[in-house]
Amino acid sequence: METDRRVVRSRAAMLAAAVRLVSERGTTAIPVTDLAAAADVSRQLVYLQFGDRDALLVAAAADLVTRELCHGAYGDVETGVLATAEHFARHRAFYRPMLTGSCSYAMTRTLNGVFAPLNGRILREHFGDLDDDTAADLGKFAAAGAGAIINDWLVDSQDPPDPQEAADRLLRLATAFRRRSP
Repeated sequence: METDRRVVRSRAAMLAAAVRLVSERGTTAIPVTDLAAAADVSRQLVYLQFGDRDALLVAAAADLVTRELCHGAYGDVETGVLATAEHFARHRAFYRPMLTGSCSYAMTRTLNGVFAPLNGRILREHFGDLDDDTAADLGKFAAAGAGAIINDWLVDSQDPPDPQEAADRLLRLATAFRRRSP
């Protein structure tokens, strides 16, 4: 059991070190040696657990989103969208280099995978009669579209970014999904 706790602690330390170093340095071009030192683990352990630096950085992004957003109970879509925009604004120093660095494609794809099932459930509740494949595809479509808006907002907006601006943009688009044809 102790080994399991050490693995969990070292993994958490590596994920936290990745977020901290990318946020501080404003780049994803951080050597594995620096990530390992910041997490107080060996380079070998980084490679053993993640394979390479970019995989660690992407896992850190997925972990951050999952910890801060995916377990929240939001009463309505508007509250959830604003909480999401606030999360990305709060961690802009991390996400901005991730969106423009070497692992941007992998990170975007991973985060779309995190958000797609949630979006699929929301759209299924709205449309009601969706089969599993259609709900999954709509969830992916909505995650990728919302991700593109968040990505552009994080990269291009003034500093500090205004979460309400991003939330308003996303909610305007969501109204199109709320309309039902007769």
